[in-house]
Amino acid sequence: MGCYDCCIRCIGAVPYPSLVATLLCYAGMALFCGCGHEALTQTEVLVETYFARNIQDYVVMASFIKYFQYVIYGLASFFFLYGILLLAEGFYTTSAVKQTFGEFRSTQCGRCLSLTFIIVTYILAFIWLAVFAFSAIPVFFLFNMEQTCHTVNILSESTPSINQHGWICMDARQYGLLPWNAMPGKSCGTTLAAICKTSEFYVTYDLYIAAFAGAGITLLALFLYLVATTYNYAVLRFLGRKGIR
Repeated sequence: MGCYDCCIRCIGAVPYPSLVATLLCYAGMALFCGCGHEALTQTEVLVETYFARNIQDYVVMASFIKYFQYVIYGLASFFFLYGILLLAEGFYTTSAVKQTFGEFRSTQCGRCLSLTFIIVTYILAFIWLAVFAFSAIPVFFLFNMEQTCHTVNILSESTPSINQHGWICMDARQYGLLPWNAMPGKSCGTTLAAICKTSEFYVTYDLYIAAFAGAGITLLALFLYLVATTYNYAVLRFLGRKGIR
């Protein structure tokens, strides 16, 4: 067998859907974990500087941010290992389906392993769907804050004093970032306009958008894993019923 034929056989054994899903998963997790970690740090600084005067008002949020950052470390490690396992499972099932390597055949144990990966990936997809929805909350908060600042800027151009717009506020307590007894808990008028002009605000906003996009890319990768693994498992079951084991 020539080198060309060997290359064709090797290329034919590559599970391209699983490979694409793995690359998407790694890219999405890199965005979600990296940008999310830094965005949480910036959020603590913004809340501490502009929305709370007493450390007791944001101690719960600070603890949540600290523990969630540790969760991010765990998520990055877990998805790195799980992506390798799914890619290896993709190579196995693709080789079994295409019968690339001589007498290599699927076994009952191999089909059970594939089914296990399908079930686990389904569970992860549903869990990550909730994470994807949860990651939209800070984006929604900062988007509303930016729009409120835009309103303040427009009104300030049409009136002699921006202090007249002190009734335009952004309340962090309404989004669960602070308890209801936190003081001041909100920013209004000139203070709100000053926040929106800081580089920290826009950096935090962009980081949350990137983390939200990363969560969406990871969710897409999990759905692609589901399609690939379910298809390969169905073909393996068909081959098993035909007596090709």
